[in-house]
Amino acid sequence: MAVVIFYEKPGCSGNARQKALLQAAGHTVQARNLLATPWQRSQLLAFFEGLPVAQWFNRNAPMVKSGEVVPEEFDEATALALFQAEPLLIRRPLLEVAGQRRVGFDAAAVHAWIGLGDAVPAGNLEACSHGNDPAHRCQGHADGHAHEHAAPAEA
Repeated sequence: MAVVIFYEKPGCSGNARQKALLQAAGHTVQARNLLATPWQRSQLLAFFEGLPVAQWFNRNAPMVKSGEVVPEEFDEATALALFQAEPLLIRRPLLEVAGQRRVGFDAAAVHAWIGLGDAVPAGNLEACSHGNDPAHRCQGHADGHAHEHAAPAEA
């Protein structure tokens, strides 16, 4: 099994589910705080290789949802500079295994890459797990950061 370096937003229930799936498949997960990591442009770029710039963004970050940031309007250099200043805009999780890096948690893609065991879950594993229960709406967390719901995984 693999050692997975897992860059997350601490306290995010979606990231917690993703880590649990990796651990249930026998992987060792080393969680790191995506928001507190002092990112260099080259480090970030390694996670996004081969993807259009717009797919690098967390579609449910407050600045994206409000329209203040429109991912399709960014070029590579501008997006990377913005991510260094506002890491909440980075699509999560960032995953690293044996020097290979990926962004997001598409279960089928993760399974093909490192394996997720016998049952690959269906559905959007980047989405918030709070559902429609008003007592658990994602208004914010104790860390002061608004919890943003993840956009549907790309096909």
